[in-house]
Amino acid sequence: MFSKILIANRGEIACRVIRTCRRLGIRTVAVYSSADAGAQHVRQADEAWPIGGPQPAESYLRGEAIIEVAKAAGAQAIHPGYGFLSENADFAEAVEAAGIVFIGPTAASMRKMGSKAGAKELMMAAGVPVVPGYTGQDQSPQTLLREADRIGFPLMIKAAHGGGGKGMRTVHRLEDFIGQLESCQREAGNAFGRDRVLLERYVQSPRHIEIQIFGDAHGNIIHLNERECSAQRRYQKVLEESPSPFLSEELRAAMGKAAAQAAQAIDYVNAGTVEFIVAPSGDFFFMEINTRLQVEHPVTELTTGLDLVEWQLRVAAGEALPLTQAQVPRHGHAIEVRLYAEDPEAGFLPGSGKLEALALPAASQHLRIDSGVVEGDAVTIFYDPMIAKLIVWDQDRPRALARLREALAQCDIVGPKSNIGFLERLASHPAVLDASIDTGYLDRHLDEFMPADAQDPALLAAAATVALLDQETAALAAAAASADPHSPWAIADGWRLGHGGVRRLAFLHRDREILLDAHGNRGDYRLETGGAELLIEGARLTAGGLSLRINREARRFGVIRRGPRLTVHDGTQRLQLDIVAAYRPGESAESAGSGRIVAPMPGRVVAVKTRAGDAVSSGQELLVMEAMKMELALKAPRDGVVSELRAVAGDFVDADAVLAVLE
Repeated sequence: MFSKILIANRGEIACRVIRTCRRLGIRTVAVYSSADAGAQHVRQADEAWPIGGPQPAESYLRGEAIIEVAKAAGAQAIHPGYGFLSENADFAEAVEAAGIVFIGPTAASMRKMGSKAGAKELMMAAGVPVVPGYTGQDQSPQTLLREADRIGFPLMIKAAHGGGGKGMRTVHRLEDFIGQLESCQREAGNAFGRDRVLLERYVQSPRHIEIQIFGDAHGNIIHLNERECSAQRRYQKVLEESPSPFLSEELRAAMGKAAAQAAQAIDYVNAGTVEFIVAPSGDFFFMEINTRLQVEHPVTELTTGLDLVEWQLRVAAGEALPLTQAQVPRHGHAIEVRLYAEDPEAGFLPGSGKLEALALPAASQHLRIDSGVVEGDAVTIFYDPMIAKLIVWDQDRPRALARLREALAQCDIVGPKSNIGFLERLASHPAVLDASIDTGYLDRHLDEFMPADAQDPALLAAAATVALLDQETAALAAAAASADPHSPWAIADGWRLGHGGVRRLAFLHRDREILLDAHGNRGDYRLETGGAELLIEGARLTAGGLSLRINREARRFGVIRRGPRLTVHDGTQRLQLDIVAAYRPGESAESAGSGRIVAPMPGRVVAVKTRAGDAVSSGQELLVMEAMKMELALKAPRDGVVSELRAVAGDFVDADAVLAVLE
């Protein structure tokens, strides 16, 4: 076994490798960019070395710099994690040439999987089922059109050297084929430098099931069961689970055997994943082999009880696999979701900024949390905005889903927006509960996973009750500390001469103001908002949450309070509000609304399309920013006149910086 290894990655995977190495008594060397000088993987490693600027091309993609650090630090091996250089055959080859062990498959195995077309031909020769299609060298439009007609519609056009969902088109009619082909070739050429495509029959309503494989240098290859990741958005996995609720034991065995055949065909060593697409009929077809450890590996670990990173290290050190195929365990059900700094309601716009607060549930035998950040850390614009992975386990799928919903309800993030609410709706959706979801469901029905336009009255009533109880507690504490605690001016019951007192509450929800009038005190209130009336009785706020009766129905809510930020949760959905100063009588929400145009994330202003003094209308584009390789149009939130501009084209700005103000 190694005494010291270098981890050529960052974030939660680097922290994950460090934990296993520490348990095995292996010293770790971290590398970091200038943006990651205070990151958790840097703090947790035994030593850490800088390798360049914040952009990946300036640091984590500089293979030669990483190898030089490994030499200088005396590391015997390099663990690439996943992403960055983990599937780069040239890097693996350079590591070996430097006399250092690459903890992963050989460069030769990677190269065999580098082309989708070449990989498909190799799998066909090995007897692994592949989707019927065309992978030939003749790329003339006439040949491709003829092959498309032979395959039949619908079909997929795929970039032969692509990935990440780029260079892919679904074509439903022969007459649309040439136009879609040209579009796909342009995108493939721009993204990958090569415009070769392959054609495949389009499998409708498919499932995505992958098999974890492992090989050693002694010729042993086994699989460690399957993971299903059919819940996807734009080809990106959202929820992963094991075992697959779709597979029969016969189909599971057949897919496992095919995965081992695929690994044998490329002389595979170390951890990898064979990915299959599965038709509703149960027919399955090879998609690709990911020649690395994957983000979803904890699901396999929780259902097998194995440490896959330890296996990686031992295999890379020359040891044989510790188990045979017949000895691979499988127990219970595990599910993984990823918490991201992103805004689902704004097209899943990636977020960035400081994690002012990060509340995650405590780890247990039923819950594992893999994270590369803690409260106070920043999510930067340079890397993937993942905050943490939540992985739950229980004896069966219904109980595991219940564990997932419980874990998500205990999560709270203050700072960048997050996808927690989206994941909660996913974990409760009928297509997930009955395991009928296919790879296209989320894209077809994304609106089903977005919050309703109107606020749930019960959640709003709970939030208002918490605010009222907090006010009364604060008033009583102030009265008790006064010179005359029995003074009538110190009474906190809302009494007014001649009538009951009215307290006015104001909350902000996603920059929209919500206004309420409250009558009553000491846990009994009458709330008025938007013409509706809610009767609150017997409200009690404890460390365990809020209990009360709303219109005589007993309810209980979870409560998280952080300064002016208040989150209430009914076990299924949440409402997150900012408590703001009470509004003035007669003031409308619109007039009290924000007239500020702020930067949604750090980036560069590329265009300013207005001037101070201009009259603008709601929705009019005022500025354009570039951030995370995307252009973002910033629009007027309402009609008005631009009173101030605080940025010009070319400025680099921080998240939440005010760029323009309306009168």
